[in-house]
Amino acid sequence: MENKVSFREAISILVVMLVVLGFSVIKFGLSPQTPVLVVIGLLVLWAKVRGASWDDIHAGIIDGVKNGIVPIFIFILIGALIGTWIAAGIIPSMMVAGFHMISVQWFVPSVFIVCAIIGTSVGSAFTIISTLGIALFGMGTTIGANPALVAGAIISGAIFGDKTSPLSDSTNLASAIAEDDLFAHIKNLMWTTIPAFIISLILYAIIGKSGSSNASLGNINTTLNVLNSNFVISWWAILPVALLFVCAISKVPAIATLILNITVTVGMIFIQKPSTQIKDVAGFIESGFVSKTGNSAVDALLTRGGITSMMGTVSLIFLTLSLGGLLMKFNVIQTAMTPLDAKLKTPGSVVTATILSGIGVNIFVGEQYLSVILPGKAFKSTFNKRGLDNLALSRVLEDGGTVINYLIPWGVAGAFAANTLGVSTLAFLPFCFFSLLSPILSIISGFTGIGLKRLDKSEKTADNDDTVTA
Repeated sequence: MENKVSFREAISILVVMLVVLGFSVIKFGLSPQTPVLVVIGLLVLWAKVRGASWDDIHAGIIDGVKNGIVPIFIFILIGALIGTWIAAGIIPSMMVAGFHMISVQWFVPSVFIVCAIIGTSVGSAFTIISTLGIALFGMGTTIGANPALVAGAIISGAIFGDKTSPLSDSTNLASAIAEDDLFAHIKNLMWTTIPAFIISLILYAIIGKSGSSNASLGNINTTLNVLNSNFVISWWAILPVALLFVCAISKVPAIATLILNITVTVGMIFIQKPSTQIKDVAGFIESGFVSKTGNSAVDALLTRGGITSMMGTVSLIFLTLSLGGLLMKFNVIQTAMTPLDAKLKTPGSVVTATILSGIGVNIFVGEQYLSVILPGKAFKSTFNKRGLDNLALSRVLEDGGTVINYLIPWGVAGAFAANTLGVSTLAFLPFCFFSLLSPILSIISGFTGIGLKRLDKSEKTADNDDTVTA
């Protein structure tokens, strides 16, 4: 480009970008792919007007995407893993174990626990809320529980499961943006996730205890019968799950871990059903598992997985990484960050600024993926300059980005949960304890240093005059 980008110009570009994205997602209800593509087009047009060559533009896209190649491959493997896990009865077995934990007397806290357990095995908060959540919400109204409280427990448990599952697209996205190892990221999440879970559970136990003990558990019993009749429910379903943790502890790379797990799961399928055809297994891997139990709730929950199911997320990641690469290539983010970067001198201030940025994107744009991607791109170098590891960044992105979208009435996740459960976002917001606690605990971690992963001295990026002058 002919001239350096000024601070005012950089801020203007980011404001226009946020307006286009926010208006498209909130006003028209579009999925983010098309708005992001429009923003890329506008950014390319601006770059050409400023004298950028096509080689520079292509280089920006390549620089942005190349760091996401491995995570994109991991997403593809996760789609295959989900399909085979359902076919082998692993996810159904975990559902059965979770249902047996439901207590009517302690209904609200047990709902939170079950949604968390099954959410971890499924890796999708949307799926849990729209299937299991509806059934549990119906039970809650039957026993006279506060609808907003039950909705808050369902959503909190689903978010916990989504956040801690290696099958979750948002968890993989945060790890990819921060450029760290997936299983190391999940392990590091526990510093804020476990305390948030425990505090939430205590709060649900205090305010959600029910004196009713004779409520009908018909919905649960029906679901249990359907699962036991249509899937292989067994103790050895825990083996692939245990294998994930063993590989994580042994620091086996994610790609090798997932390929090994898929291989073991496919072996289980053939052992359980020797008549299974190779083309059937290929179908589970490519297109996912199609549940045909005749029970609409179970079929909705367990018809998923496959490589093709991940293509929407893959396309969004590809586009947003391209956008981030262009913004970095033309020094837009670096220039906009210059005044703020100079003021963020401590880890606590860096963490707080990133948390607030994630919340801000959720409020102004209403899209949880972008609430991870945009702050991640903006603050990555600042984290490193202040001696903080990429794992610290990825955890903060989840604590301030992913979990907050469910609290925004016009957010994609918030609107989805409200419409699905029939409870307004503002009604269940005070009871969505997990989402409320996560950013608070993350900020506390930033200022106290507890659980905050730091760079080794040899890795620390020098805090020198490497920023762009406005």
